[in-house]
Amino acid sequence: MAIFDFLKTEKEKAKIEKPKKKPVIKKAKTPLPVKTEEKKKEEKKVVKKSSLHRYSKHYEQGYRVLKSVHITEKATELAEKNQYIFKVFGDANKKEIKKVVESIYHVDVVSVRIINIHKKKKRLGKSTGWKQGYKKAIVKIKKDQEIEILPR
Repeated sequence: MAIFDFLKTEKEKAKIEKPKKKPVIKKAKTPLPVKTEEKKKEEKKVVKKSSLHRYSKHYEQGYRVLKSVHITEKATELAEKNQYIFKVFGDANKKEIKKVVESIYHVDVVSVRIINIHKKKKRLGKSTGWKQGYKKAIVKIKKDQEIEILPR
């Protein structure tokens, strides 16, 4: 249609042009409420819920970190000293293990130590193979807290 624009009169061109914008009505700004010292103190008193909730992220991701509880004679002796041994996956680190144990068992972890057990060559007759290696973590918890390893 641009070819025939020169034939149109100025009145017709004015009709085709875009209509003017409507004026925008601005609302009056309301002043922001001023926080008094009492309200500030009340806000500080609000206690956050602990992240150790049963349905927390770490509780749900626990199966990706902990394999099982490692039960041996040494582990039962360490349990008397508030130290528990867990088999963990190879890519787990100390921080992840701490968060998962705290969220699953609802205890306060003091320290985590990790041990890599290397795979070992085994032989049965002529055939040889490998005994699989694994990673285990020794978790120390606060005094007066327990983890029930074997349910009664």
